[in-house]
Amino acid sequence: MAGSYDDRDGMIWMDGKLVPWRDANVHILSHALHYASSVFEGERAYNGTIFKSRAHSERLLNSGVALDMPIPYTVDEIEAAKIEVLQANGLTDAYVRAVAWRGAGEDMGVSSMKNPVRMAVAAWGWGAYYGDAKMKGAKLDIAKWKRPSPETIPTHAKAAGLYMICTMSKHAAEAKGFSDAMFFDYRGYVAEATGANIFFVKDGEVHTPDPDCILNGITRQTVIGLLREKGITVHERHIEPGELEGFQQCWLTGTAAEVTPVGVIGDYSFEVGALTRDIAETYEKLVRA
Repeated sequence: MAGSYDDRDGMIWMDGKLVPWRDANVHILSHALHYASSVFEGERAYNGTIFKSRAHSERLLNSGVALDMPIPYTVDEIEAAKIEVLQANGLTDAYVRAVAWRGAGEDMGVSSMKNPVRMAVAAWGWGAYYGDAKMKGAKLDIAKWKRPSPETIPTHAKAAGLYMICTMSKHAAEAKGFSDAMFFDYRGYVAEATGANIFFVKDGEVHTPDPDCILNGITRQTVIGLLREKGITVHERHIEPGELEGFQQCWLTGTAAEVTPVGVIGDYSFEVGALTRDIAETYEKLVRA
C-alpha cells in the first residue's frame, strides 16, 4: 500500500462498522482537532495475530479514562474490531492503529462533555520503522525539548497531545541527518526517544530509565521480561546524561520500532553488540511464535 494515507483502497472500522477507506472522515470542528482530546494505540500483527492485542486495548481504555474521555466500547468489542479490519483488508502482517477522540457536538470550547467519543481502527502494511537501522544502528539527535512532569500532564496515557514535541524534535533531528531524537525529562534524566523507549548496556548489564514520567511501553515491558528470563540484570533507574559516555550498547523498543539498535546519540557512539542482536532476535521469534 502506498500513497497518501487519506487516498487508499481498503476498509476502516469506524464507530462500530466498516467504511471505505476514503470515507473515514471527521468534521473540521471535531474537538480533538482543536484541543488534542485523542488517544491511540499502535500495534503490529504477525502471521495474522496482533502481538499483546488485549494489553493494547486495555491501555487504550485506560488512556481514555485518564483524559476524562470514557471510550464507549469494551475490550472484547475493540478486539473484534481489530480482527474485522485485518480480515476485511486481507492482512496478516500489518501495523494496526486504534484511535479514539472527542468528536464534533454541542461543545466547541475547552469543555467537551456534550460531544461524543468516537473510535476507529485502521491497518496497513508497514516495514521497519527505522529502515536499515536494524543492521547499522539508528542515529539519534538530542532534543531541545524535555518530557514533562506527571504533575503537568497524564504522562501514563498514550495521548495525542503528548506527541507534539515528538514531532517537532523528530523534524529537527531529520533536518540534521539523524533518524530520531532522544529526550531528557524535566529533571534532566535520560527519558526516551520520540516514539520508543531506550535501553543501554554496560559490562553485560542493562540500564533503562524508570518510567515515572514516560509511557511504560508494552514492548519495553516485554523486553525486560525476556532479558530477565535470560538471567541478565536489568536496572530500571534514573540515568544521568554524563553516563551516556560509559555505555557500550544501546537499543530502542516500541511497537513500530520493535527492537532497533542505536549507533549514535549526539556525540556518543555505541556498538551494535551481541546482547543487542540477541534480544532483537529473541523478540522477533516471540512475536512470530
